[in-house]
Amino acid sequence: MLTIYSTTKYHDWISEVIARENRLDELVRIVDYLEERPIPSAHSLVIKQDHIYPLLDWYNVMPPYVLGERLELRPEYLLGLVYARLNNYERVYHFLADVDPVLNQELDIYNRLSHGLHIDIIDLPSSLDYYGEYRLMHNHAIVRHYGIEEADLEQTKYYYLQALETAPTGDHRAFSAKHFGHLLTDLNEMEDAIRVFKIGLASAESEEAKMALCHALAHARLTQSTHNESLVEIKDHLWKALQHYESQERPLETAMVLLDAATVCHREASWSEGLGYITRSISIFEELGEKELTADAFMRKGSLLFAWAQDGNPQFYRKAAEALQKAVRTFRKEDSPTIYADLQQQLGLIYAEVPDDAKKKGMWAAISSTAFKEALSVCDRETNPQLYATICNHYGNALLKYPQAKLTDNVEKALFYYNEALQLRSAKDMPGARSLTLLNYLEAQWQLGTDDDQLDEARFDDMLSRAEEVIAISPDQSLVEQAQEHIDRLNLLKTVYA
Repeated sequence: MLTIYSTTKYHDWISEVIARENRLDELVRIVDYLEERPIPSAHSLVIKQDHIYPLLDWYNVMPPYVLGERLELRPEYLLGLVYARLNNYERVYHFLADVDPVLNQELDIYNRLSHGLHIDIIDLPSSLDYYGEYRLMHNHAIVRHYGIEEADLEQTKYYYLQALETAPTGDHRAFSAKHFGHLLTDLNEMEDAIRVFKIGLASAESEEAKMALCHALAHARLTQSTHNESLVEIKDHLWKALQHYESQERPLETAMVLLDAATVCHREASWSEGLGYITRSISIFEELGEKELTADAFMRKGSLLFAWAQDGNPQFYRKAAEALQKAVRTFRKEDSPTIYADLQQQLGLIYAEVPDDAKKKGMWAAISSTAFKEALSVCDRETNPQLYATICNHYGNALLKYPQAKLTDNVEKALFYYNEALQLRSAKDMPGARSLTLLNYLEAQWQLGTDDDQLDEARFDDMLSRAEEVIAISPDQSLVEQAQEHIDRLNLLKTVYA
């Protein structure tokens, strides 16, 4: 349903224009904006002072392309805008192709952005008035960001920065900042994303803009922060956004905030509260028919339940596996190989730890190993080296938990996979992850046992050098202390042999 807000002065004229189109009145409501506040959505139009005013779309109804500040109040313009928002672009063309080819072209960009169709940058309309310059910069950024595969990222960032500079109002700056921050988040440039979201939040004037940036900033900070002080601030932002979206009856946004709230609970080990948030979000996503978002929520549910199980509640291991298996039904390897591989390695970890009697542990180990092998068969070492390294590291950890096998040495296999991971985790780029794998490697070496007769000098030197590397590169003092314990143990072993 599309809503037109205007004073009663224009109601008869609007009704007459809408009545020209068969049954269009069933899809359009006319409201006195002195009695009901306009909703800042692409499904809203405001008519005042003989002009039509499109609103910034804070409800994410249409692509974030920005139209001109106002349009002359003419039947062709009104019907063209109405039909564009109802996704009927044939009627848009009928009303605007001859009357205003530029506006028709701009509305066609909405259509192309919505359906992934080709867009020619040179066809973007341009204007250099105070509002037009902003539109030019913002829309060039949006088209490159959402409409063109393999667009020049530096050029896209440039246009976003220019949009922030030329924004005519605080809400326009916040609108551009929101989407610029999303681009930086997708590029994993989190510090810059947080900085941009803060600019947007500081500029925002309307409540809708403030809450959108509030949630975006909290989500971005959640990917970085583990400090309790920061989590308190993040929780405050999320709580404000949740109350706002619930009061507006915006279920999709509500569910997205609930997922972030569950992540905070995961960090704080507030397992039951986090599970409640995820369960609510799953219910909303299923009701809205959001298949992929439902599957993503099941992934998070599985991760939370696994952590809860490891925290002394083993009854949740199998529930964690059940949640991840539901996600696998959507994220199949043919369509989503990276997510599928990640799910399989998570299942492999869970099956390695499922508590059961001794006779069944071998069965669980076999299921776990199969899951890891499936993950490795899908994840390509060349195109996704870090996920491949993570899977290898986790597979090594799982192998050390399997029951001792008769026909193969799980410890030797674990050492092989740790070495695979170490080849892809450099000291320069990933000192923390490399240090963890090095410590895992050392633990496996101890499990391999030692010769009773003489010290294996080559193996001793190898273990010593790896422990010393952890001390040299690790950013985590607790890992440095673990490495020193290995060195002390190695020196004691050498003394015993001497």
